[in-house]
Amino acid sequence: MRGRVGDCALEVYPPPIKATATCARYRPKGAPPPPPPPRAAGQPRGSGGRARAPERASLPERRTGAPAAPLRSTLPREIDIDMDIDEFRRVLREVLSEELGVGRAEMGGRWEGGELVLRPGKEGTAEKRIPLDVFFHKIVMLRDKLRVLEQKLNAHEGLSDAEKVQLQAYVTGCYGTLTTFNVLFARREDGFSGSGKDSD
Repeated sequence: MRGRVGDCALEVYPPPIKATATCARYRPKGAPPPPPPPRAAGQPRGSGGRARAPERASLPERRTGAPAAPLRSTLPREIDIDMDIDEFRRVLREVLSEELGVGRAEMGGRWEGGELVLRPGKEGTAEKRIPLDVFFHKIVMLRDKLRVLEQKLNAHEGLSDAEKVQLQAYVTGCYGTLTTFNVLFARREDGFSGSGKDSD
């Protein structure tokens, strides 16, 4: 037995249901299924061939017959921005650079293609060669992380002013120690600046 088939099985109509009422999807036993409705131009094959079952009415609507309030969607709306992925990445880098104090730095032209050679004093041991562009990239990353640390210290709510000044002095001391590598920067303002006495 197929049982109740169609709208009445979905309990869309409020009781009582008359004995003479017929279901919109009633099909006599052994009868072929109805043909699918014709598709519109450009409509996918799988979307228009199946008849959608009527939506189940909410409990207040079945009891009172009044339409239920529509549910509000909690999904965020999309923002239509005419921007390709490369332009989006460029803008994102600029925003992060401004917020975190992280920016690009160029190495001086005379150092391009150079090497940093670490030659040990002990005879018979191999020396270490590091490309200058790799070493310069590590120096820039260290500079950027120190800038972020400096901003975090200044904005920290759990530190007193005296503690901020004390920790800031350590950061400034790190800047002063690293001024030796300012010779690698194409622009002097991109490098490190210490307190003066700590600068090499």
